[in-house]
Amino acid sequence: MRIWIMTVATVLACGQSVDPPLTFDAASVKAAVPPTPNGRGMIMFAGPSGGPGTKDPGRIRYPFMSLKNILTNAYDVKNFQISGPAWLDTERFDIEATMPPETTKEQFRAMLQNLLAERFKLTIHRETKELPVYTLTVAKNGPKLTESPPESPKAETPSDPGDRPPPLPIGPRGPLKMGPDGFPIMPSPNGGRGGMSTFMMPNRARINAQKQTMQDLANRLTAVLNRPVTDATGLTAKFDFTLTYSPEGLNSAMGPMAAMASALVGPPPPGAPAPPEMESAPNLFSAIQSQLGLKLEPKKAPVDLIVIDHMEKAPTEN
Repeated sequence: MRIWIMTVATVLACGQSVDPPLTFDAASVKAAVPPTPNGRGMIMFAGPSGGPGTKDPGRIRYPFMSLKNILTNAYDVKNFQISGPAWLDTERFDIEATMPPETTKEQFRAMLQNLLAERFKLTIHRETKELPVYTLTVAKNGPKLTESPPESPKAETPSDPGDRPPPLPIGPRGPLKMGPDGFPIMPSPNGGRGGMSTFMMPNRARINAQKQTMQDLANRLTAVLNRPVTDATGLTAKFDFTLTYSPEGLNSAMGPMAAMASALVGPPPPGAPAPPEMESAPNLFSAIQSQLGLKLEPKKAPVDLIVIDHMEKAPTEN
């Protein structure tokens, strides 16, 4: 007699514990007070600091941050990937929070997302949409760029954050010498090791770069234009350059920042010399071609978006 033996595997449903959402140990969210001009009519403030991968991994300080830029940090996307109301660019907050020093970047982003959901009642969904994008290419008559001198063996150029919001007028503490064009004479970025900085005056902006690649420039233009910019120049060297342009009409965080600069940077204090008469700066597209010998070519491409379904304009109390 042949006997067939059947083995039946039974899966028993059992209760599983659900991990609680990741949250900061402590967090403060307050409406930011606009910075005021110093004695030279200039605005100075500190940028965001702390968090995973920094010298202060157990604490973050986000002063005068727009909601859009907080969202980009929380979801690890660019400004142009956030779709929501216009006040995401204009409503600004001071955020301080603490967390275990061993917190990873992924855990930190989850904490920041949960903070936004708790304090601002944020809900989102994701979608893909065709949007304008730009390709950075060399103009017809060739580039107008100065190649950077060779770096010393110990010199290190920090990576350009690219989508970080361009700051208001900022510089080293103490008096700044002003150039004949109305912009301050700034020291070399990072003590001559290279870098890229943006300085804003009413109706004018300037990007000062040393030892920067065309990809670094494309990253910065992505933030300025609030649209993806791809480097297709074929230029592989590092360059020193200055780009001066008008931020008026730009669809980015720079528009509100420029307007704020115009409102806050008033006439010079009593006894101070009047600023020189300044010619109007060209728009960004013209400036890139006339000053750098490059051009931005518009195209369209699919872009992944974070769409804001609901978000309160003011947070709940701490």
